[in-house]
Amino acid sequence: MNRRNLLLCATALAGSFAAAPLALAQDAPIRLVVPYAPGGPIDATARALAERVRESLGVVVIDNKPGAGGNIGADVVAKAAPDGLTIGISATATHAVNPWLYSRMPYDAAKDFVGITQMVRVPNVVVVNAARAEQLNIHSLADLIAYAKANPAKLNYGSGGNGSAGHLAGEMFKQRAGIYALHIPYRGASPAQLALLAGEVDFNIDNLAAAAPNIRAGKLKALAVTSLEPSPMLPGVPALSSLYKGFSVDTWWGLVAPHGTPKAVVAKLNKAFTDALKTPETKTRFAALLAEPVPTTPEQFDAFMASERAKYQQVVRASGAKVD
Repeated sequence: MNRRNLLLCATALAGSFAAAPLALAQDAPIRLVVPYAPGGPIDATARALAERVRESLGVVVIDNKPGAGGNIGADVVAKAAPDGLTIGISATATHAVNPWLYSRMPYDAAKDFVGITQMVRVPNVVVVNAARAEQLNIHSLADLIAYAKANPAKLNYGSGGNGSAGHLAGEMFKQRAGIYALHIPYRGASPAQLALLAGEVDFNIDNLAAAAPNIRAGKLKALAVTSLEPSPMLPGVPALSSLYKGFSVDTWWGLVAPHGTPKAVVAKLNKAFTDALKTPETKTRFAALLAEPVPTTPEQFDAFMASERAKYQQVVRASGAKVD
């Protein structure tokens, strides 16, 4: 073989290796790691999207890897081969809160991942026990704040545990409102909500998807959402930012790939999943979970996660929360 033909063969071979990850992402099953147990809203939305991208990406297999506040599943993705065959869910906890909450992390949330797209945003909501609110004459967020100021050290609030979204949102609310309320951590969001329903705590800041059934049933009263804007899912309920400018503590999650995944592979995954997020079927299905689809570019999602990490670094530090 002459030199010219040898160079042509080498170039063709190099091109085939460069294209291999993209071909693998298209032709082989993709593993989507969900760092939480089956059955919750994150798992449900992941499974819904896996079905929607079947035509463009092929089979997407959901692999639930719960534990350590999501760190176990996130670490699986961080250490996977960057070939497009393993992707994962990134969430408020795994990529914004845990880096400051845990003294030792198995992965670097800032360096070990590349964003694919944000998936959803779900507002949190300040809720009180409806019967207790009637008893204390609390009908608005301003009433709750006024009661707290008139009755120092009498209020308490529950959350799903130290460093949980409800805990950190509660600490942010207390700081901005200039009030005191004792934090009572429970072993998960469900026990915290049961405690609120039983009258063991005075208020919670809960995920809207979790609180909505009891709000609709009249057992809980919604005082404010913690998103920047009011939620169309709770007509007439103001945003906490109407009293405290810039206050924003949403629950969010999205899709990430291991650092080093080729840009062409990330672009292919982004197109498939953002197209799926924009379909009327997905919007309808997510609306049942009170989740708003938020398709983004990879760059936008990376920037968003970085801003959330910066925000929660300050919040966790101010709260003094630590898990280990």
